[in-house]
Amino acid sequence: MRSRRLLGAACVLALVVAACGDDDDDATPDTDAGAETDGSAETEDPAEGGDDTADWPDSIVFGFVPSTEQETLQDDIAPFIEVLEEGLGIEVDGRVTTDYTGLVTAMGQDQADLGAFGPFGYVLGKDNFGNIEALIQSGRFGSFTYHGQWFTNDPTSFCGEEPVPGTALVNQGGEIVQVDALSDDALALQVGVAFGDEGKEMTDVAEDGTAISPGSSCVGDIAAVEGTTVAYTTESSTSGYLFPALELTELGLDPQGDVDAVFSNGHDASVTAVLNGDADVGLSYDDARREIRDEQPTVGEEVVVFSITDEIPNDVVAVRSELPDSLKQAIYDTVDAYLQTDEGKLVFDEIYGWTDIRPAEEADFDVVREAAATLGISEPPG
Repeated sequence: MRSRRLLGAACVLALVVAACGDDDDDATPDTDAGAETDGSAETEDPAEGGDDTADWPDSIVFGFVPSTEQETLQDDIAPFIEVLEEGLGIEVDGRVTTDYTGLVTAMGQDQADLGAFGPFGYVLGKDNFGNIEALIQSGRFGSFTYHGQWFTNDPTSFCGEEPVPGTALVNQGGEIVQVDALSDDALALQVGVAFGDEGKEMTDVAEDGTAISPGSSCVGDIAAVEGTTVAYTTESSTSGYLFPALELTELGLDPQGDVDAVFSNGHDASVTAVLNGDADVGLSYDDARREIRDEQPTVGEEVVVFSITDEIPNDVVAVRSELPDSLKQAIYDTVDAYLQTDEGKLVFDEIYGWTDIRPAEEADFDVVREAAATLGISEPPG
């Protein structure tokens, strides 16, 4: 059964997602895992044992950016801030910035020590300020990459064949392939899918008990978007703008000049724009249709996915480079330990789709740098 009781604790993890990050997603899918929690979130205390902590600051600032309407985010981050403080043994000041540019600037000017970034936002921040490095990369169902999805309310204009309910698109062998949404190949949880006793099931329901329609997909043609209204998310979103814009550029299309481009300022907002007919086509992470399924339980059949982007490295928690290495490791260990608890699993998996983390590798983001360079983007959008 789906639950929002941990939303307050989970939203603090906006720092790790796309999901609560205006620069992405890249946010991350709602996975509805049915994990049970014992109500505890005990973590080891990396700050114990002395000398390694002698050069630690007395406090650190952790920056957060809401990706959807989250007016109470400052209050919501309190539970996870407490987990970090207990794990590190120092004060952690959680601050909500108004947008991605504010957070990257705060880190670049040494006013924040940690922050949540989608891959595009991280690359621009690091390349512009230099004193930022990726510490943690998220994993979902064994994958440390994800992709953006193209969707439409008019599948006849974009699909070569009739859309199929209960399916998803994946990248396999250099091609886009349609697979069963319940299969292991569909790493991103699709709208209509829930977790049952036997794993993924097509049994998701809204909070009022209404059945959620399975998501439909087809393998279509993105060149057909020329002349249509396209709802991107933000110009700093990797899956909601950068990679789709690169795809159009490689087809000889101007991503803003050859379409009527609008920026919705959110992945759920792009889905809503297409559902309401305010845009013909939209972009988001896979599968952002889930974000509005409670209010719009038929979104999966009315908004059809017809293509996906190349694979994108998952979102990161970035850290200010000047922090002591022992503190960076302690931060990583605290998050990792929390993810191993029943409560941590429920928070990460149900709300943001994290099932694992690993130390971030800078080389993994070269593909994002290359995409930005191709599009001539070298600074964070103003």
